[in-house]
Amino acid sequence: MSDIEIAQQAKMLPIIDLAAKKLAIPAEHLDPYGHYKAKVSLEYIDSLRDKQDGKLILVTAVSPTPAGEGKTTTTVGLGDAMNRLGKSTIMCLREPSLGPCFGMKGGAAGGGYSQVVPMEDINLHFTGDFHAIGVAHNLLSAMIDNHITHGNALDIDSRRIKWKRVVDMNDRALREITVGQGGPANGYLREDGYDIVVASEVMAILCLATSRADLKERLGRIVVAYKTDAVTPVYARDLRAHGAMAALLKEAIKPNLVQTLENNLAIIHGGPFANIAHGCNTVTATKAALKLADYTVTEAGFGADLGAEKFIDIKCRIAGLKPSAVVLVATVRALKSHGGVAKADLNNENLQALDAGFVNLERHLNNITQHYGLPCVVCINHFTFDTEAELALIKDKCAALGAKCVVSKHWAEGGSGAEELAQEVLNIVDNREPGCSFVYDDQLPLWDKIETIATKLYGAANITASVKVKAEIQQLQQQYGHFPICIAKTQMSFSTDPMAKGAPSGHTVEITEVRLANGAGFIVVIAGNMMTMPGLPKVPAAERIDITDAGVITGLF
Repeated sequence: MSDIEIAQQAKMLPIIDLAAKKLAIPAEHLDPYGHYKAKVSLEYIDSLRDKQDGKLILVTAVSPTPAGEGKTTTTVGLGDAMNRLGKSTIMCLREPSLGPCFGMKGGAAGGGYSQVVPMEDINLHFTGDFHAIGVAHNLLSAMIDNHITHGNALDIDSRRIKWKRVVDMNDRALREITVGQGGPANGYLREDGYDIVVASEVMAILCLATSRADLKERLGRIVVAYKTDAVTPVYARDLRAHGAMAALLKEAIKPNLVQTLENNLAIIHGGPFANIAHGCNTVTATKAALKLADYTVTEAGFGADLGAEKFIDIKCRIAGLKPSAVVLVATVRALKSHGGVAKADLNNENLQALDAGFVNLERHLNNITQHYGLPCVVCINHFTFDTEAELALIKDKCAALGAKCVVSKHWAEGGSGAEELAQEVLNIVDNREPGCSFVYDDQLPLWDKIETIATKLYGAANITASVKVKAEIQQLQQQYGHFPICIAKTQMSFSTDPMAKGAPSGHTVEITEVRLANGAGFIVVIAGNMMTMPGLPKVPAAERIDITDAGVITGLF
């Protein structure tokens, strides 16, 4: 059966009853969205503040390939397995974006027998959080243009507006646009553009905010433009936009509660990509989970050089989180892809290519243990075509590095197939104090922070930038030098070349753009030709998605 067929046969329990039974959450603190998903009130979460935190476990992966790695699937399978072992565990995930859902990836709610449900709802609109974020973002865009049209009392330089518009869909035609055409009645003519919602600073702010007051204050700090003197920033609060934006996010700030196929609870909230944003679910959701259960399993987007680094250097740094261990997900197919095998041939045994591609896993493992300061279990997400010889090769190479390696069959068997993985993780987290190391110090100059990430984690020899970009970094240094760095680059490689597989070394990372995310509290650094508005592939997933006359969705994954 396909993933969606498995999900549609799930025997879900009413979320209100399940939350009461497993976590003792009173019904009055849950806002149901139908029978199987609900939002948890901030007041209830705040009431948990004096409870002791549970242990935090991060799931990350090798550099993505067209073969797929199964990070979300592993997060769900591991959480289900830990619950099967009698450990109170919650999974914390990000919400899927409609862009990749209808583009390259399809659904993003796990796979096989390790899924969160209701799968169709989660992948399609869910509880409306992304819509609220997009509308809040675009309200600010409209208020900028409206302010200039009606006299421009703030002296905004229309050539120095830094706030684009957003939409939650891959649409390359919107990357660069012209607005205000049609004469004075339509405003004024200027260049503009769109990002995808997951790249919005409003998304990042929602994911890092700790309360409604913090959310509104961060929204007010957004730098939308500069005045005609070219140096004085204009903030969202100057336009008096932040109150209305926070009002639009009144419900979106509440975490969403759903369940797995095995009727264990999961929180899904926020959804920034890790290649163009910070790639982690909300601080509110993670902190709530740590109070509600003894163990929290969360994931960070794409490879450990992107999502995991930002989880450590941005989320943990800002929120004071202390993870206990990392699970590094790989597949035999993915490692053969990094060894140079074409997608069509990945099901064939190829020990030579597997050996060559293992360097990608090895560098991620070294980054996690040496630079993030965290113990790591390697999880080989099992595929039917994996051979015993291939699995043995990976295990042997991990053993030579002193790393624990477990072959896990959660996709085919659910939580029961991940019990060995769960036990290995528990052996670590139950026997060490939580905590991690940051890749760079807060006080390093911005340029040095970027260079540290590139040389330590990506294996680069150096970084470079145009005179213009260097000047912009230096200007940001004066006021925002203490901010962490959020690098936007291809997820497919340690380099900025998506075709450079394995573990390239000695390359140069070109910094092509920097953006201030003052409300979020970090600097976005764009490396190479990374786009913050993706395009659809030649054959988008949307072509296979359909709905029957009876209302049954097909082809979602």
